[in-house]
Amino acid sequence: MSAAVKYTLGRIGLFVGVLAALWFVEMNMFLRLMLALVFSAALSFFLLRGWRDEMAGEMAEASERRRAEKDRLRSALAGDDQGERTDERREG
Repeated sequence: MSAAVKYTLGRIGLFVGVLAALWFVEMNMFLRLMLALVFSAALSFFLLRGWRDEMAGEMAEASERRRAEKDRLRSALAGDDQGERTDERREG
């Protein structure tokens, strides 16, 4: 399972858990939902730090792969790809 899915499910689970804890408190439903949202966000900041860092790492790796592929395609379209291969043969 990807880190983004784990983190998202963790956030939803925390929200549902906090909402369940606030369910028996006598207050307006809208206020109860807002408090559950705020408390679950604060809890996720501390409790889900590992999953959040893992997700950020996966996103950074994917971004780097896309950037490298984009650069490779640009150089291939510009015709630089063959020139680089010729230079590598001369040096190697």
